[in-house]
Amino acid sequence: MTEPLDALLRAWQDDAHAGVATVVRTFSSSPRLPGAFMVVDEAGAVTGSISGGCVEGSVYETALEVRDGISAPALQRYGVSDDDAFAVGLTCGGTIDIFIQSFCRSTHPDFEQVVYDVRAQRRVAVATIVDHSDKHWVGHHVVVRDRPDCPDSALTRAHPGLVPDVRDALETGECATVPVTGPTGSGTAFVFVHTPPPLMLICGAVDFARALSVQGAQLGYRVVVCDARPIFATPQRFPAADEVVVQWPHRYLQRLAEGGRIDGRTVVCVLSHDPKFDDAVLDAVLRLPSVGYVGAMGSRRTHELRLQRLRERGWGAADLRRLRGPIGLDLGARTPEETAVAIAAQILADRYGRTAAPLADTTGPIHAERTLRTPEEGAR
Repeated sequence: MTEPLDALLRAWQDDAHAGVATVVRTFSSSPRLPGAFMVVDEAGAVTGSISGGCVEGSVYETALEVRDGISAPALQRYGVSDDDAFAVGLTCGGTIDIFIQSFCRSTHPDFEQVVYDVRAQRRVAVATIVDHSDKHWVGHHVVVRDRPDCPDSALTRAHPGLVPDVRDALETGECATVPVTGPTGSGTAFVFVHTPPPLMLICGAVDFARALSVQGAQLGYRVVVCDARPIFATPQRFPAADEVVVQWPHRYLQRLAEGGRIDGRTVVCVLSHDPKFDDAVLDAVLRLPSVGYVGAMGSRRTHELRLQRLRERGWGAADLRRLRGPIGLDLGARTPEETAVAIAAQILADRYGRTAAPLADTTGPIHAERTLRTPEEGAR
């Protein structure tokens, strides 16, 4: 999201015009999730993507017309059932709804503050009317933040149920479409939600941690490498990490939990395979009620001995099923880079509740429909 957001900020700061196309709904197979957007700037340059290449050409032409005021903001649907499906390139079997609107400083006077919120990792939502029986409202938007004050505008006064619905979406952390009703008519709003990125805590400043930090950053995690040994835990060794912490991992984890920074999206990877580090941090993470994924590196024998020590600490079979060990999928990985791929693949499979089997051997949707799954669910 960073590049298209930067493109919009440049247009806003230059008081220029841009066209913005946003995925608001997807059905069946679709390469991009709701919230993905593409920017066409005043020079006609494109930043971002809405379909991985399928419909960009068709949407680009419409975005130019909307940007220049030739056409009104519009909600358009693309799918294989359309007569022009092959013409626009959407042959993957899915259907997507895309809202195309104009953007400039006068239409979005509060945009710069929204960017500040995003960069400061504060929760913020922007709800935009994408369809309405009264076309006057199409393109109007409201910004809702994670605080008790209620935004007041002509839009919110005319549609009193909109802000509560936006707050619900902000609480879930997922982009959504919500119905809007009021004395002037009814329609649909798309809620773009930004929440701070999930945390990937890598315990153990080893070579495998360096490779995994790269994978974690590419998957959108805020990556923190933690190790009590200052000679190994240095930012120079882990350039892809957002933070390198010199501290006993279990103490740092407890500090994060006390600060409310651990949630159901959090990933904890214990890579040191040294009992004096591993046992304490695994004991600490198993005490947390909600963690998205926890895995520990080591051979099968190392892991069995680890489980035995955890049982001696009082952990039962149900608790230990939350622990992925030996960490990663069976890909035959040997190098740190290969192992990082195996770990990242298992994290994704757990996150979306998938089998990790070859797609050729499975049926059903290729793309995930869920955004969060806990290890407890995956163990069932």
